[in-house]
Amino acid sequence: MSKKSSPSLSAELKPFVAPFRFDGSDKFHLKSHKTDEKGGLDKEKAEKILEANRKRLNEFQEKLYAQDRWSVLLIFQGMDASGKDSAIKSIFEGVNPQGCDVHSFKQPTSHELDHDFLWRSTIALPQRGRIGIFNRSYYEECLVTRVHPEILAKEKIPPRLITKNIWQERFEDISAFERYLARNGTVILKFFLNVSKQEQRERFLERLDEPSKNWKFSMGDITERALWTRYMAVYQDIVRHTSTALAPWHVVPADHKWFARVVIGSAIVGALEKLDLKFPRADKASLEEFKQVRKALLSQDKG
Repeated sequence: MSKKSSPSLSAELKPFVAPFRFDGSDKFHLKSHKTDEKGGLDKEKAEKILEANRKRLNEFQEKLYAQDRWSVLLIFQGMDASGKDSAIKSIFEGVNPQGCDVHSFKQPTSHELDHDFLWRSTIALPQRGRIGIFNRSYYEECLVTRVHPEILAKEKIPPRLITKNIWQERFEDISAFERYLARNGTVILKFFLNVSKQEQRERFLERLDEPSKNWKFSMGDITERALWTRYMAVYQDIVRHTSTALAPWHVVPADHKWFARVVIGSAIVGALEKLDLKFPRADKASLEEFKQVRKALLSQDKG
């Protein structure tokens, strides 16, 4: 009697990924997605999943690096205080930093503005065998520049090219760019940390109350908060127009940081499992060389 095969890791983690993953095949309405979802978990159960995912991620990252074929690009977007920084820190705790690169994209420099809007992200893309993490990304060029048109006016784009179609054109350019990367071996996962305005308020107050977090706060955060409705409308548009099977968006409930980390970590681990990563096997010539090395090592210092 044959034994039943155990479910794959992806299947095991699917309940924490599938409800929040969008690949463009369905309609998307941001308002229909709860920010305080817990997925039937409590904090204790979530921590066990998170710890298991850390171990799995560490193992997959070693194989990814050794195999040197695939690369992984993880994109994190979200409002201020949505938990991007802490999620990256928590999920990648214990992972070999030599195999990961984190890039935080701030306001473009004058040098960066002398190039196209994808340039600074392109030169930061991960090499084969590595995981690249973008804490904010080229999507800011469809987000902040859309909420604040005056920023777009400073980007040195020829005026005749700034038309009413510019955002649709940028969506098309980004989707083509991500398709190109995927076809060349880059696995792309995108995460929008969907935090509520009320929870953001609580986190801002916490930053003010804790001296060690004061540095994170600025009055600019309050200015952007006043534009919340506009930002949510633009985020909805981004997810609708740039979700594809090759580069899906994950709209992560972010009011509970511990659950957001379960969703993100599970999505990453599930995607890495599907790559069937393995350590490279030595060929005959290498095996023969190993024998000679072993022989030389054993003969050293004898007598």
